[in-house]
Amino acid sequence: MEEQQLIRLSKRMSKALRHDPARLGLTLDPAGWVPVADLLRALGVTRADLDEVVENNNKKRFAFDASGSRIRASQGHSVPVDLGLVPVPPPVVLYHGTVAAALESIKAEGLRPMNRHHVHLSATRDTAVAVGARRGKPVILVIQAARMAAEGHEFYISANGVWLTDHVPPGYLTG
Repeated sequence: MEEQQLIRLSKRMSKALRHDPARLGLTLDPAGWVPVADLLRALGVTRADLDEVVENNNKKRFAFDASGSRIRASQGHSVPVDLGLVPVPPPVVLYHGTVAAALESIKAEGLRPMNRHHVHLSATRDTAVAVGARRGKPVILVIQAARMAAEGHEFYISANGVWLTDHVPPGYLTG
């Protein structure tokens, strides 16, 4: 499959598995899983196409269960799901890529999940740069994650390595 086809299918899968499953007649279970057969039918693609997207998606957004018969998005849902994530100690700092237009709001309110379940953070500055660059010239914020955790904030890590937390108050941000 060509790269543009992979990207288009990945975006359709994101919409179906993270934001609007009902639009395609899908129902996610409470943990976000959907039978692979149902997704294939809804998207009109082959299992080989689906496997290629899961394997080659640069952000590893999707995962199969141990049996390979169910699939879900690893994080980023705007629909109710419980991914079963458990709190884990974060590194000393984490990063968030954004753009200058968002800074005033972030400085006032901190980082909020917006229409998602959690704020998404990166373990590396390079990843944050790539995330921020999707919307323009990136601005990288440094999150004092260990201090946040020591002061009672919980962190999670998704199956694809994205760090998640409920909110990052402004006092924990630099950059």
